Amino acid sequence: MSLLGRTSRSPASRRRTSSVEKRDPFAAIDTYYDEVDLQKRLLGNKQRSISTYTKQATVSALESAFQPRRRGSHDEYTQADQELLINVDQTVIDLLEREDKDNNCQITIEDNGPKNISVGTLASAGYRSAELRGNYVISNLLQELTLAQDLGKKVIKIHKSRLHENPVDRLSRRIRDEFWKNLERSLDANSIQKAGTDPKDWTADPRPRIYIPHSCPEQHEYYTRVAKDRPEMRLDVRWLPEGGATPELVRDLNEAPGILALAMRKEVVDGEETLRGEPFIVPGGRFNELYGWDSYMMAIGLLEHGRIAMAKSITTNFAFCIQHYGKILNANRSYYLSRSQPPFLTDLALKIYDHIKHEPDALDFLRSATQAAIKEYYNVWTSEPRYDPVSGLSRYRPSGLGVPPETEASHFVHVIQPYAAKLDLSFEDYVNGYNAGTIEELELDEYFLHDRAVRESGHDTSYRLEGVAANLATCDLNSLLYKYEVDIAKIIRLYFKDHLSMSADFQTEANRIDSFETSSVWDRRARMRKARMDKYMWDEAAGMYFDYDTVKKQRTDYESATTFWTMWAGLASPKQAAGLVLKGLPKFEEFGGLVSGTEKSRGEIHIARPNRQWDYPFGWAPQQMLAWGGLLKYGYTEEAHRLTYKWLYMVIKAFVDFNGVVVEKYDVTRELDPHKVEAEYGNQGSDFKGVPREGFGWVNASFVYGLKFLPMHMKRALGTITPWKIFEEKTAIKLDGFDDLTIQEASEESE
Repeated sequence: MSLLGRTSRSPASRRRTSSVEKRDPFAAIDTYYDEVDLQKRLLGNKQRSISTYTKQATVSALESAFQPRRRGSHDEYTQADQELLINVDQTVIDLLEREDKDNNCQITIEDNGPKNISVGTLASAGYRSAELRGNYVISNLLQELTLAQDLGKKVIKIHKSRLHENPVDRLSRRIRDEFWKNLERSLDANSIQKAGTDPKDWTADPRPRIYIPHSCPEQHEYYTRVAKDRPEMRLDVRWLPEGGATPELVRDLNEAPGILALAMRKEVVDGEETLRGEPFIVPGGRFNELYGWDSYMMAIGLLEHGRIAMAKSITTNFAFCIQHYGKILNANRSYYLSRSQPPFLTDLALKIYDHIKHEPDALDFLRSATQAAIKEYYNVWTSEPRYDPVSGLSRYRPSGLGVPPETEASHFVHVIQPYAAKLDLSFEDYVNGYNAGTIEELELDEYFLHDRAVRESGHDTSYRLEGVAANLATCDLNSLLYKYEVDIAKIIRLYFKDHLSMSADFQTEANRIDSFETSSVWDRRARMRKARMDKYMWDEAAGMYFDYDTVKKQRTDYESATTFWTMWAGLASPKQAAGLVLKGLPKFEEFGGLVSGTEKSRGEIHIARPNRQWDYPFGWAPQQMLAWGGLLKYGYTEEAHRLTYKWLYMVIKAFVDFNGVVVEKYDVTRELDPHKVEAEYGNQGSDFKGVPREGFGWVNASFVYGLKFLPMHMKRALGTITPWKIFEEKTAIKLDGFDDLTIQEASEESE
């Protein structure tokens, strides 16, 4: 055969695929692990399965990947984009056997394995091997293989660079491509069986159950049809009793607890019109309900990732809850009907509007959200029992009867047992009698009044609030209501020509006669609230805002990070903001950012007085995010950057060292393992096998939001896991032999 005949095929069809032509090494998992692409790379046009091929050609190499190899057996192709060929199940087994010394299906810095592995290369069809070293790379391999198992993959190719990915990029990518998706929920036929079955249902016959408001007949018809078509589900569809969420009604519903309907939209499927639930994001994978302020915090991260439609749907669900249940609920379960959460609706609506103002329905969206916020303001936050007419301030003070049903009664044994003993009753008989109202006990009524208020505040639990929550006009709530007043005035003035008509669904006694709102009223309310907060809450000497006890008529002295919410809301004057930064901030700043409260305020901890999760030494994403926003608003950019860096460093360090973990809260005083929290309720997000699949909602959001305004050199330092102290030292500016500390001292002296 001639040379020409032997080379008649194009050179491109014969040469090895270049790295430029390879698949994006950081693609989302559902497209990255493509068996068709792998089959073409290995087999060309041969009609054989990959599993058959690997049994013949690669399994032996893969099974012996952990055995010592001669140097010559390693592939010399060592570029970062090198592709590896891995037998998924066997490699997971071997990895865990060698590396996971504490048998928790995670590979962390606490495991004392060899921290290296040799795996086959794709270019050699598994014959040659490449070596992977280090805890981060090895744990990333375990995570990727576990995700491949979730997809049912048996053999995969993976780029080496995916395992060495910059950790900041990796966490950002996983939040964007995986975590948000895995936290997404909606309430309709596809999810009602799981969402309607309540793990907190302690009744004798738990079953999926949904309550529909009488003003939503289409939803009742829809779910009734679902129940009829799927009788095996045992779905119990009920009308929500009319008359409002009275304590008696909510108590009676506890005999048959259920999920509350959310907003739905009409869609056409296979030529027929049906309903589909408006989607939302849950805080963590074990939840199926729409939560209040969690959803706001997560929406901030969603907006940064361009998921505008999801943020709009969350807002639509909020407006639905206010329209039909009177408030943004703690969560959409029947036993939460009397309980709200910290209000953020106006700020969320404005942020979304900034993204969609070019769309034709943008003003309708803003109008609906603002009307809902106004109704909530009047009927919830400035009405008794939450409104204190003496101070003119508002409190977390939900109504209710009996033991909070979402918490198993045994949780309160230490509280209830002494009262049961006095009546010579068993614990169960006493709880049943107390819940039914046949047993009256004023002291227990007071205890559970405050317990419900703590849960409504979102800060459950804290010694700041314990035994007094319902009496406190808190700094956080009143800051948020000030923001409501300012935002509503702004919206009415700028977008509705100073005249916002109120539709019938959102009218209240306060505006039913005129049926419209103007900005001047809301401006005046904001000024009045600031004056009241300055009078009752501001401490000039301490340079901080504190909660105000409306019963004792005195300011408290518990130092809480919620004092910085006044800056986020724009309530603090420039002078007060300076006091907060100079006097307040040093009390809360720790290794990993802001602590929820000071150690001094928390007090001594012992067996009879255990840690509370919203106290020292724990830090939470909402406290960080609101403080950052407040500092930036007042021009304290350096402080905002420093606190953001510390929080993100702590999150990314735990992510790198502990198998990709992202949790609900952190101990901001711990440098090595801040995700290990010793407090009630444990720490959501830390218990997983192989790989975390959703992180935790508001920590995901805090990471995305924080990266938004950090300068590039700080992001790069985070990517190399550089502690703040080292970063600060290496980036300090020194002039003429005087370090920056000397310059700062000289400046202060001249001042």
